[in-house]
Amino acid sequence: MRPLVKTIGIALTCLLTLPSSYADDLAEILDLALDNDPALRQARAQYRSNRELLVQGRAALLPSLGVGGTTQRQTSGPTDSQYATDPVTGEVVRTQNDHSFRPGINSHGWGVNLSQALFNLPAWYTYESAKATDRAAAMNYAAQEQDLIFRVAIAYFDVLRAIDLLETNLQEEEAALTSLEQTQRREEVGLDTIIDVNDSQAAYDLARNTTILQRDILQARYEALEAITGRPHPEIEVLREDFPIVSVDGELQEWEAMAEENSLAVAAAEYNLQASRETLQARKADRYPTVSLDGSWRHFVTQPITREGITIGGGATDNTNLALTLSIPLYTGGALSSRRRAAQYDVVAAREGLELARRQLTQNIRNSYRRVNTDVLVIAQRQQSIVSAQSALDQTELGVEVGQRNIVELLRARENLYRALRQYAESRYDYVLDTLALKQVSGLLTPQDVLDLNEWLEIAEETVQ
Repeated sequence: MRPLVKTIGIALTCLLTLPSSYADDLAEILDLALDNDPALRQARAQYRSNRELLVQGRAALLPSLGVGGTTQRQTSGPTDSQYATDPVTGEVVRTQNDHSFRPGINSHGWGVNLSQALFNLPAWYTYESAKATDRAAAMNYAAQEQDLIFRVAIAYFDVLRAIDLLETNLQEEEAALTSLEQTQRREEVGLDTIIDVNDSQAAYDLARNTTILQRDILQARYEALEAITGRPHPEIEVLREDFPIVSVDGELQEWEAMAEENSLAVAAAEYNLQASRETLQARKADRYPTVSLDGSWRHFVTQPITREGITIGGGATDNTNLALTLSIPLYTGGALSSRRRAAQYDVVAAREGLELARRQLTQNIRNSYRRVNTDVLVIAQRQQSIVSAQSALDQTELGVEVGQRNIVELLRARENLYRALRQYAESRYDYVLDTLALKQVSGLLTPQDVLDLNEWLEIAEETVQ
């Protein structure tokens, strides 16, 4: 985790030096998310809580020191009063009172206890297991940080995606309205029929309805971004048109090797397996003897007893004790065997978890690698489809003017053009997110990737909301 934390620290320093603008950019939003995202703060608190298990495991190997004290009052006496007959007067007199709490003996004392484990294999292996568990938790926390970077990118580019789609819908709505007005005028002079007017009206209504829905989607995307940072972002910078679309640098085998070396999920699974093995060793060692050194010192003060003018006992005494304690478990009702079997199953589960993580890593890295390269081809093809759809629309509009094409063909050609524009916008943002996903799967995603991507953002001339 340390290299990632160091990278994040460097990145945040760079964020503070970025020039301010009227619109928020990706780097500024990531900076806010690192401080305000509830999911990351929850993961951070959980990680720190789990780290305390390491301290608790080490404590079993360290000496324990305690101080204690006592104070007490002791009384004694017959349960009933005792009586006798006076030989002179013949009267019955009480010769001894019954028990009372007022006369008594006060005593107090205090002492120090010290205990140190000399031979305790279960505690040692438990501590080793706690260290491996802590390393696994560190990997999981680093993965949460990477996940935040990716979630911020998804939320940010989903807003840009919704903005582009809304702008395209508005253009389509405007074109449909213009076409409707032209068709109505042509119908008035007898060049078009009422059927053509109805078709144009239906196309405009559909475009208008899509615009309404897209506005709601855009607002939802803004709110999803706000949920991560804790504050609204009414304007954000947009992706430049000259953003480079390139294939993945390197062969698939190289990315698989990098992923195997840097994957946080695989590293966490390896540490979990190590922790399970150490726990199994601890459970096997539960039957071994344990040896501890125990020492104590006591200081005790007792009040003397005075009877018939004679003082008995009392005073202060000191007592020391030093012992080696040997403990060997012989029979525990089957608990030790059961705990050992459970630990063995945990090792099997952790081993299978590691194998699952490696297989998923291989699958994900291949899919991500292939997806990025596919995005490059798709974007190039969709750029060509825009050119083709625009050319087809121009020809259809010309054909309508000379009476060789009808309004239905015109509406279909326009629909194809705007569908191509929407698909092109979608594919650009898919490429950006798939590129980040490839780095996340391989364990290479850092805030520096956001800073590099941030260089390709610019303030939009006008943001549609």
